[in-house]
Parts: sequence; C-alpha cells; structure tokens
Amino acid sequence: MEYRTHRSLALSAIGVGGYALAGAYGSVDPGAFIALLRRAHDLGVTFFDTAGNYGDAEAVLGAAVRPFRDEVLLATKVGSPEGAPPCLSREAVEATCRRSLQRLRTDRIDLLQVHFDDPGTPVEETVAALESLRAAGLIRHYGVGHLPAHRVARYLEVGEPFSLLMELSAAAREARRTLLPLCGDGGPAAIAFSVTGRGLLSGTIGPAPAFEPGDIRLYDPLFQRARFASGRRIAEHLAGLARDLGRTPAQVAVAWVLAQPEVVCALTGPRRLAHLEENLGGCGWRLPGEALAGMEALFAREDAALADEEAATVEAILGGPLPAGPEAAFRDLIYAVETAVSLGRATEDEIRPMLFDLWPLQEDLGEAGPALEAIRARLREVIPPADLPERPPT
Repeated sequence: MEYRTHRSLALSAIGVGGYALAGAYGSVDPGAFIALLRRAHDLGVTFFDTAGNYGDAEAVLGAAVRPFRDEVLLATKVGSPEGAPPCLSREAVEATCRRSLQRLRTDRIDLLQVHFDDPGTPVEETVAALESLRAAGLIRHYGVGHLPAHRVARYLEVGEPFSLLMELSAAAREARRTLLPLCGDGGPAAIAFSVTGRGLLSGTIGPAPAFEPGDIRLYDPLFQRARFASGRRIAEHLAGLARDLGRTPAQVAVAWVLAQPEVVCALTGPRRLAHLEENLGGCGWRLPGEALAGMEALFAREDAALADEEAATVEAILGGPLPAGPEAAFRDLIYAVETAVSLGRATEDEIRPMLFDLWPLQEDLGEAGPALEAIRARLREVIPPADLPERPPT
C-alpha cells in the first residue's frame, strides 16, 4: 500500500467507503461487509469513510475496526439528516457528531466532513461548531464535500478545512476545473470518490446494463444518454491501456485519479473481496506519461462532442413531452438537472430546491406524473434556452 501525507496525517492512497451499505448499488450483507473492511485493513488500508445517512454504515464500520481502531482513520459526515434538507447549524453539527461517535463506538472522529450545503446557515457558524469540536478533542480535522465551488471558497476563507471531498474519475472530470484548483499551496487535500465511475470504467458494464432495484445507477446521468456513450468510449480506452500495462481497467482508472495533483486518497466502494483486492492494485505504480497524454487527448475530443449534444438533450427534455412512464420521466429530469449545472446553464443554488423536491419522488413514482410536470415547469424558469448551432437536415 502507498501512503500520502497531508498536514502530518498519513492516509492510505486508497480508502474504502461505506456508501454501499445504504443500498446504493443493491443489497449488501453487513456481516460480509465487516469481513471486507477487516481484509482491507490487513492489506494496508487505513482510511475508511462513511456517513450517518448511509443506513447502518457507521455502526458496521465501528464494529469492524474496533480491534484495530488506533491503526486507522475514520471519516464521517454532517449536514445530511435522513429525510430532511441539509442542516449545518451549530446545534445540528454538534448533535450529529455526538451521534456518530456513539454509532462508531469511538472517542474521536479523525475527519468530520460537511456533506451537503445548507444555504440558510452562515459558514461562520458551521466552522465555529467544527472548530469547537476539534478543540474539545472530538474530531481531529474537518473537511467539506458536495458543495458548489463558491461555498467551498467561503469555507477556505473562514476556516481551515483539511480536505475537499469530490467526485473524480476519468468519466467524471468536472472537479478538475472547479475544485482541484482550490487545493494545494498549504490548502486542503483532495479526497476523490467514485474513482471507477461507479463501475463504468471497470470493464464489466456493457451497453445495456441491468441493475438491481434501488441501485442509484438506474437514474444516474453518468449511465444515461450521451454521457453513458462517452463513458463507455473512455472505458474502452482504459481497457486497451490495461492490456498493454498488464493491469485491469479498474486499476488503470484508480491510477489515473491518483495521478491528479493534490489527490491524497482515492475512495473505492467495493461490495466484494475480489473487487477490493483488484482496486488496491491501482496504487504503488504510475501511468506512463504517454498514456496520460493520450487520455487527455481523448478527454478533449469527448468534451467537445458532449457539449452540444447534452445542450440539445436538456432542451428536448424541458421543451418536449415527458415520457409516458414516470420512471423514464424521473430519469430524464435528473439528467436535465445535473447536466444543466455541469454546462453552466444554471447554478447549484438555483437547482437545489427542485432537486430536493424531485429526488424523494423515486420512492413512489406511480402517481408522480403531475409532480414531475410541475418540477419541469420550475426548471424551465431557471434554465435559460441554449444557443444551439443549427443542425443540417437529416
């Protein structure tokens, strides 16, 4: 295992996250996951990440690491209560931290991270709560994640976050433009998650994947439309590199993330021991310079092709009729929301209220048609029409 140091704290270059225990990718047996976590420790993993809203993940992680608690770093999150909007008031941060300590069965949290933004609470109040917890010895460091860049910048002005948690893979590279530039020069470290594109880059997902009920990839924009096609082209390129290098596609995907400046840890979310052991083979070696350059050339071509196609897709979703089936309509609206933000057509602050109303509808889509149409009407008010190039007649 390779280790990377930031502010005198050494992290394993590959960490293990507990999001799978929330059922995000289908059912998981907690007992088997405890065995996986302990095997990860045996193989040198020292950084484990979870959250209070990942089902029983905190309790499972606490039970798993109890025999070697002092040998590992535990990270969890605040600001994402079950079934409620994010809340980062001083009272909420302190209460959430104490609940996490109890569930993890530990006397301190090594890294407590802001999970989602709460625009109603001043950053100064949240940072004061985090600093108070650190002064009391209940946390060692704090970080931020899933926040728009301008809010991250405010946290950097007011406090001293240890890290920025960001989605980063060869198929999802927006953080290189928005968040990675905020790291380094004595600032926070980057902790990357979904480093194999939620499995898209692993070489195991075909053109028509069949996911279990409840798997977030059923609605994830990365697995829809043009973005999925682009991701598969990138996956095919990584598979070719893997053959040349004697590695697996997943290992090449992990190595690419670890090659990005300021990344101290690549978080993986394996559900099986074989996947864990494969992922760990992504560190301890470096991608050749010519391989990295070839990937950059591929990314430039993909970005150019995607920009116009995704803009046209958003226009079609917002302007044309929604699909008759509520699941397809829900999937299209999620795609429009996330794509509009990534294209700069709307800000996260503008989109957030609609997303918070939209996401819970997946629990019962059968009667959600009118609600979906109402949300689409609100989206049209904040996402301006695109200036699309004229397309030749077909």
